[in-house]
Amino acid sequence: MRGEKQYSENRRQSTILFLIAAAVILAAVTVSGILLEERGMETDFSRTNLIPSVQYLFGTDWMGRDMLARTLAGLSLSIRIGLLTAVVSAGTALVLGTAAAVLGKKADAVISWCIDLVMGIPHILLVMLISIACGRGFAGVVAGVSLSHWPSLARVIRGEVLQLKSAPYILAAEKLGVSRFDIIRRHMAPHILPQFLTGMILLFPHAILHEASVTFLGFGLSSEQPAIGVILSESMRYLTTGKWWLALFPGLALVLTVILFAMLGERLRRLLDPASAHE
Repeated sequence: MRGEKQYSENRRQSTILFLIAAAVILAAVTVSGILLEERGMETDFSRTNLIPSVQYLFGTDWMGRDMLARTLAGLSLSIRIGLLTAVVSAGTALVLGTAAAVLGKKADAVISWCIDLVMGIPHILLVMLISIACGRGFAGVVAGVSLSHWPSLARVIRGEVLQLKSAPYILAAEKLGVSRFDIIRRHMAPHILPQFLTGMILLFPHAILHEASVTFLGFGLSSEQPAIGVILSESMRYLTTGKWWLALFPGLALVLTVILFAMLGERLRRLLDPASAHE
């Protein structure tokens, strides 16, 4: 029994250390990308198409731009967009999911219909349509990703709140005349907070990938911005000439960032979920 308890504590400590390390790495990438944004846009035609070396770890492109600086700047922009869109999407899911569960059958029917409608349209297509409608660019990408990624989390929150509504202490609070707002704030919010936080973090990898995909297809960020989607789209024209590093390192950096966010969300779920606290 003591050994199991010690093992559980070690797992919990390792999870916390991983969360801290992942947060530090992502923060470092974000800050360094902001600081290197101007350097990533500097052109020098005396150093064009240099292969990766000690001086230029990711090589240079056809305009002599440092691909390491451009990759970090693009990742930083993607992380910032992912943060903004994940917060907006999660907030929308929290409000609509809770409203569907507590405002009666008519509100539930309308919100459930909206959830089914949005989930019935492919994400990429929906993001592209919203981005075009909002004028593309930064605002278009943020609007497209934010308005297309909330349904899954809203459905989870709705189901959680519906279960809580039938709990004895919730029914007792209603009988005692406690207002609906106080019931949500005092009794329901602490229970749905773990699902909300985990869902918000798990939205990051989807948001980053869809932002990069839409930009790659030409319906997202403008070509003047050092975004990962722009870098990958431009590099496609030079792969046939042997400039493999132009796509390899930015693509690999994007994949690693997405995997890190996914692992971060999964570890946070284990940390916050009482059922898996002793796994």
